Amino acid sequence: MSGNILQKAESLYERYERKPGADKLTTHYCPGCGHGVLHKLIAEALDDFGVREKTIFVSPVGCSVFAYYYFHVGNVQAAHGRAAAVATALKRAHPDSVVISYQGDGDLAGIGGNNILQAANRGENITVFFVNNAIYGMTGGQMAPTTLIGQPTTTTPRGRTSENEGYPLRVCELLSTLEAPVYLERVMIGDPKHTMKVRKAVRKAIKAQIEGKGFSLVEALSACPSGWKMTPVEAKNWVQDEMVKYFPLGVTKDITPETEGSPASSNGRYPPPPEALENALDIPADETTTTYERPEVEEKYAHSEIKIAGFGGQGVLSMGIVLSQMGMLHQYHVSWLPSYGPEMRGGTAHCHVKLSHELIGSPLISNPTILVALNKPSLGKFSPDVREGGAIFYNVSLIDTPPDREDVAIFPIPATEIADELGNTKAANMVMVGAIIAKTHLLDKEATLNEMHQLIKKEKYVDLNKRAVQAGFNHMTDFLQAAE
Repeated sequence: MSGNILQKAESLYERYERKPGADKLTTHYCPGCGHGVLHKLIAEALDDFGVREKTIFVSPVGCSVFAYYYFHVGNVQAAHGRAAAVATALKRAHPDSVVISYQGDGDLAGIGGNNILQAANRGENITVFFVNNAIYGMTGGQMAPTTLIGQPTTTTPRGRTSENEGYPLRVCELLSTLEAPVYLERVMIGDPKHTMKVRKAVRKAIKAQIEGKGFSLVEALSACPSGWKMTPVEAKNWVQDEMVKYFPLGVTKDITPETEGSPASSNGRYPPPPEALENALDIPADETTTTYERPEVEEKYAHSEIKIAGFGGQGVLSMGIVLSQMGMLHQYHVSWLPSYGPEMRGGTAHCHVKLSHELIGSPLISNPTILVALNKPSLGKFSPDVREGGAIFYNVSLIDTPPDREDVAIFPIPATEIADELGNTKAANMVMVGAIIAKTHLLDKEATLNEMHQLIKKEKYVDLNKRAVQAGFNHMTDFLQAAE
């Protein structure tokens, strides 16, 4: 005999390997939370529509961010409130994909209020799932834009008041005043009857995108027992007894029947015709720009991920800019991502540089192939992250303890000492550039020297930096010859 097999949707991982801890079979959500139910309904819809392989999930800060642990689809994390903007970019870049923005109320209605408003007003062909639990559930239970009048939170311990904090925002009603959105509905995660209505709304919203109808949003009222300091049963009843009074359930806008779909585009205007894209990319080089052939390098350097770290003021970011700009002139695919503390000079700073023969998916570097450590704290912090077989270039002038790694190449460079001999300590970063060139051959040294006048903003420092690159190159050359 055969029958239906009840099992987890393929759009959810069988085991949640991305989730921290030993338990890889259950979600981390609190008992009574609605996220798990909504996850299940979305995953089943993606399976039934056969779009899992082309779905991209966008999740920002908040409990929604953990969708990355569970959904077996493309995942992109967005900054707080920016999921709708990121979803817009993804849909326009990949118009045949199914892009889902998954957001909480503090994220969508508060920090991201303008982002969701503008995306809806443009009629972006994306699907938004908006979990409304009337609170900032993940970050301590603060008041959200949807917190009810009289509802206590950590930031309104005596309850929200209209006089002081204003009224709760009704997102569906607000967006329904716009011309472009095609489908807006508010549902409630609770008993089986209401859950079936959530299921129907989820499918309608995703289908609207698949058919190219335009912008759709489903707002799901959900309990947050932990944030509300209630039992799961009390929280579920509070949603039905209190939240629904202010946030009435139902469709606030549905013009999908009369809206013509355009599956090949995100909103009827994108993508541009292929010939327009080709013309846009065929940008003639500036007559003053010289390009160089990409050097032949060892296979391990064909996709170099370089993390540069030190104190603010040591030229960490400018070193990254020099490597990145020279990488472009050598026809690499390049990315540069800075990170620094608010103190700037004297604070910590690091940057991520990628020079690759292939397209770069993300500028972020977690496990560099090359680490450049200009001070001791940076070496201690980032040396454990270097990939096996990678390389560490460290400023032995300021670091008296070598890296404790036997599975990477280690190059002690007296960068500060060499720079001092040249007349300016600030040139230590360019000494490191020269050392990297000598070891990896990622860039042509003579080309780098020739372009220094384009790389350094202040003309008076051009000669100093050229001499620093040459000195670093010479030091590393001598070091490598002595090691043979």
